Amino acid sequence: MRRTLSAAAAAALTLALSACGGGYTAPTDASAQPTIPADAVTVDNVGVAGAQSFSPNPATVAAGRTIVWHNVDTITHRVVLDNGQLDTGNIAPGGYSGPTTLVAPLGYHCSIHPVMVGRLASTTTTAGDNADTGSDGKGTGDGGSTY
Repeated sequence: MRRTLSAAAAAALTLALSACGGGYTAPTDASAQPTIPADAVTVDNVGVAGAQSFSPNPATVAAGRTIVWHNVDTITHRVVLDNGQLDTGNIAPGGYSGPTTLVAPLGYHCSIHPVMVGRLASTTTTAGDNADTGSDGKGTGDGGSTY
């Protein structure tokens, strides 16, 4: 009886830890990577570090501009908009989300690691205009407002 309870407890612990995404890494297949537009704003998933989990944070994005998330961490992440309108699916280490065009500034988080949080800030520039985001397209400008 005692051995059965120990085995059941070990199985439950293993299941609980794997459900948290603890170290799970999906295989990265370079041929399966989405095509990223040259003028897309890229937000890097850098690690499980609260508001410092994404870079830049906040990311400055003009309405109508394309954004992608790039996982530069060693574990899988999954970006979800706080309003539920976007779920990137799992992004393996080295992988990218599919390109997405957003119309409004929003908060987002990693659904695997909920402590990872980020914000998208708005700007009045038009799609393809790097005046506010900097020439690298990474939202490094200082204009716009965060919602």
